[in-house]
Amino acid sequence: METMDELLDNIITDDSPSQISDAIKDMLYAKTAERVNSYKQTAANSLFNGNSEEDNSPESTESEE
Repeated sequence: METMDELLDNIITDDSPSQISDAIKDMLYAKTAERVNSYKQTAANSLFNGNSEEDNSPESTESEE
């Protein structure tokens, strides 16, 4: 992943627009992946360690019948 300084250098030195665009996309995807990874544990806990109110949902009672 390129740093912001390298990206600015590429813009200043007139690199191809597609290379600059790809570098920006790579930076955004990397930042997004970091955020997703930080929320994985929270999401897993809320899905698999739900409270008893969720156990009484209509979906779970229909499947029991």
